[in-house]
Amino acid sequence: MDTVKQYLQLCWFDANPLDLPKSADFLKLNILFYEVVQYFLQANMTDDPFESFYEVILELLFTLSFIGVMLLFDKKLYAYIQVTTAILFCTNVLSILFIPIIVWLTVSDEPLSYYMMCILVLWFYALITHVIKATLAINLFASSSLSLLYFTVVYLSAFALGQM
Repeated sequence: MDTVKQYLQLCWFDANPLDLPKSADFLKLNILFYEVVQYFLQANMTDDPFESFYEVILELLFTLSFIGVMLLFDKKLYAYIQVTTAILFCTNVLSILFIPIIVWLTVSDEPLSYYMMCILVLWFYALITHVIKATLAINLFASSSLSLLYFTVVYLSAFALGQM
């Protein structure tokens, strides 16, 4: 529980991923949780459960690969477990917040639900930017650019390949 509290500080931009505990078991739990919650979100948006499963697997593989390549180029591969756990944990926390909004969007068409969704997406983008900035010790513009690349590689690529 102490590890969860430490990683939760990251969601409030209050922690550096490199200062967080390194735990392969916590990473495995985050991967499992990620798969379950993301599958639920994907299955809610598509009619095909196999397509949803395929897209979630691709998203996870692209996430793990993107983090690995990013850390390899910066010679910080030693922090792979911490950074991967940080990104997946933040994704999982926000995914929990996305669930009621997705349901709200499904049952109604109120503008407030779209505004809430936009706020969560911007928060997610800011979190990934924060993790990359703190990990690589780069400026805000560079970390924002890498975050945009991350979202493009992970989500748009998985979506495009899932449509095939």
